[in-house]
Amino acid sequence: MIWLPHSSVATIVEKDGLFLMVEEIDGAHTVFNQPAGHLEANETLFEAAIRETLEETCWQVALTDFLGLYHYPAPNGITYIRHCFVAHAVSHRTETKLDAGIIAAHWLSADTILAPDFKARSPIVTKVLRDYLQGTRFPLSLIYHHQS
Repeated sequence: MIWLPHSSVATIVEKDGLFLMVEEIDGAHTVFNQPAGHLEANETLFEAAIRETLEETCWQVALTDFLGLYHYPAPNGITYIRHCFVAHAVSHRTETKLDAGIIAAHWLSADTILAPDFKARSPIVTKVLRDYLQGTRFPLSLIYHHQS
């Protein structure tokens, strides 16, 4: 058996002091996450982050920075490598349908997300927000996408 971590992307999107969050189903529970998902074949990390944000929130975004790389060995036995980006909201695409399993997209305050009783999908949700609030940012040029 070959072990492979799951490569995922996520975006932190702030607008008017609120953060774009996804309310979603995780098994039998409702949880909250940044717009996030898996890297698909033949797409760049940038393309994946923009696509996942649109599919999960109906918001078109533009990436501005790279927040960081997060390693998370989850309780389900899967190790996730999350590439987290900072983006700004460009437009709300009302003609777009939310992905299956997504209940709604919400704009929430940092205090709400960081509250002890907040139902975050994983500890990474609050970790990336804390990093963002502390001013962590790297240029997008830190990531190299090979063009063939």
